[in-house]
Amino acid sequence: MGHDESSQNWTALAERIKVWGRELGFDAVGIAGTDLRHGAERLQAWLAKGMHGEMDYMASHGSKRSRPAELVPGTRSIITARMNYLPEAADARRVLADRLRAYLSRYALGRDYHKVLRNRLQKLAARIEADVGPLGYRVFTDSAPVLEAELAAASGLGWRGKHTLILNREAGSFFFLGEIYTSLPLPPDQPADNHCGTCRSCLDVCPTGAIVAEGQVDARRCISYLTIELKGSIPEDLRPLIGNRVYGCDDCQLFCPWNRFARRTPEPDFAVRHGLDDRSLVELFAWSEEDFRARMAGSAIYRIGYERWLRNLAVGLGNAPTLPEVIRALQARRDHPSALVREHVAWALRRHGAGGD
Repeated sequence: MGHDESSQNWTALAERIKVWGRELGFDAVGIAGTDLRHGAERLQAWLAKGMHGEMDYMASHGSKRSRPAELVPGTRSIITARMNYLPEAADARRVLADRLRAYLSRYALGRDYHKVLRNRLQKLAARIEADVGPLGYRVFTDSAPVLEAELAAASGLGWRGKHTLILNREAGSFFFLGEIYTSLPLPPDQPADNHCGTCRSCLDVCPTGAIVAEGQVDARRCISYLTIELKGSIPEDLRPLIGNRVYGCDDCQLFCPWNRFARRTPEPDFAVRHGLDDRSLVELFAWSEEDFRARMAGSAIYRIGYERWLRNLAVGLGNAPTLPEVIRALQARRDHPSALVREHVAWALRRHGAGGD
C-alpha cells in the first residue's frame, strides 16, 4: 500500500477528499462501502424480466457489479462524485412543444462528459496519493460493470427517484456521476432519505409509459434507449409517442418538482455547441455525414453514428406538422443507401399522407 494505515485518521482524510473534490469542480463527494447486495437483487429482477432490451452488457460480468472487490481487487471503499451538467440553453419545454424543433437530451448538448469526469476523478485520485502515498484505485464514469446509482445513493449523494435516477434536494437530478474504487478503508457516509413521497410526476409524464412501476423502467419503451441504445428499427407503435425527441429524453426530469432546484453548470465543456438546444428537424436532417462527423466530434451523440441520427430525425419529422418543407426534407432521403433510414423515412411520409412505399 505504501502508507501507514495505523497512523491515518480516516474520517479526517474523507473530509479532505470532499474539499479537494469541490476544488476540482465536483458539486458533491461522498463515500460508499462495498456491500451492494440490495442493488444486485434489483438488477437481477430487472434483467429477469428482459427490461434491458438489447443492452446485453447489463447482464454480463456476473457478480462484479455488486461486488466491487471482485471488479477491482483490494477495494475497501468507493469515493463517489457528482457534477451538475445543465447548461444555459433554450427553454426545454418550449422546444418540446414546438414539433418543428429537435429535442436533444440536455446532457448531450456539450462535449462528451466521460472525458471531463474521468480527468477530474484522476486528478482527485492523484491528490489523495500525494497526501497518503501510493494506493490501489480505479476510476469509473458510466463505464464498466458499476452500480453507479446504488453507489451514489449509498454514499449520500441523493436518493433513487421513482424514475430510478438520483435526486438531490439541493440540486435535482441534472448531474453526472463518477466513482473512484480505492484500497483505503474510508468511513462510509449515511444514505440520503427518500423525498419523493406520493409524487407521481415522472410516471405520469413519461411519453411511452416506460416507468412501469415506482423504481422500475422498461428500457424497451424508454425513448433514451430507443434513440441511443437500440441499433435497429424503432417499433412502429412507439414512434408517434417519441414526438420530436431525437436523442434521449428528459421528460421525467423536466417535470420533476425537485428540479426547480437544478443548478446551471459553470463548466465550459458542458456549454451548448452548434446551437443544438434549438435547431429545426429539417435543418439537422439536411446534414451530410461529413457535417455530422465534424459537428458531433467530441460529443456523446457521435457514438450513435450518422445512420441512427437520420433514423431518429425521420421519426421526429414523421411527428412534425404536415408542411411542404417537412415533406421535401423526407422525400430527399427516401432513396437513402441505408435500409434503416429508408424504412423510417417511408413511415414518416405515410404519416403525412405523402406515400413513401
